[in-house]
Amino acid sequence: MRLSYTKALNRALADELDGDPAVCVFGEDIGAGMAGPTLGLLDRFGPERIVDTPLSEQAFTAMALGAALAGRRPVLEFQIPSLLFLVFEQLVNQAHKFSLMTGGQAGVPLTCLVPGSGSRDGWAGQHSDHPYSLFAHAGMKTVVPATPTDAYGLLRSAIRDPDPVVVFAPAAALAVRETVTWELAPVPLGSARVHREGTDVTLVAVGHLVHDALAVAEELAGEISVEVLDPRTLYPFDWAALGASLERTGRLVVIDDSNRSCGIGAEVLATAAEEFRLVAPPRRVTRPDGAVLPFAPALDRALQPDREQLRHALRAVMK
Repeated sequence: MRLSYTKALNRALADELDGDPAVCVFGEDIGAGMAGPTLGLLDRFGPERIVDTPLSEQAFTAMALGAALAGRRPVLEFQIPSLLFLVFEQLVNQAHKFSLMTGGQAGVPLTCLVPGSGSRDGWAGQHSDHPYSLFAHAGMKTVVPATPTDAYGLLRSAIRDPDPVVVFAPAAALAVRETVTWELAPVPLGSARVHREGTDVTLVAVGHLVHDALAVAEELAGEISVEVLDPRTLYPFDWAALGASLERTGRLVVIDDSNRSCGIGAEVLATAAEEFRLVAPPRRVTRPDGAVLPFAPALDRALQPDREQLRHALRAVMK
């Protein structure tokens, strides 16, 4: 069958709701399925489990946190990634730390789903962030699937996890379709995926940029043998998979659609330099420092990492 990224998220939610009566969903316009992943769930599971909330992220996040402490497994849908800034304290300082500060006596199995993270045409500065590095920095489980099957599998694992998890579904990946010839299944958190094997350079690509990485790797196949590594989970990061890849290649490029300073790309480069074998200085391809994406589409695209920058970085590490 052909499976779209958005339908994969929808199917993962439906399967978890069907299999576990503790699972429920909170969010704005989710009854109508405006963002896609919750389409049809209200009719199937009813308003007791699909809760269409007022326009207050802080209110429904607090409600879901309490529900999680009371034994439910809430999923929160945030239509815009920057809305996470409104509830950052509730997620990182409360939900994330609760089990640690109670010695495991209480847990908060809460999942945040962001369907449309990053840039969408003309959504401008306050709607186009990719703040996954903030949650990874805080030590909160952070997931960025690139493909429909990974979106399905990682979301199911996130909902089942005993800790709070943030799942970023990049806007640029939502239209991706994949031919699936096997039974869909959960994908464990913290496990990377090698999409393409290579011997010259390890290319770590985050989220939707996996597809750009594969296209560039194919384009340069006669010149450079590129191994494409998709971390899938940014925290906890699969450092063993990165180390194994660098043992084969010795060179590293990271492409990441978030701001350069203090981004996940910087963390990957720093850890690789400290812990693994490198035969050339590593490179990262990111948004510029402090980037705020403008409304104008041409300027929006100019601030995002692209294939030409990636080609240049791959050739640079080979010199």
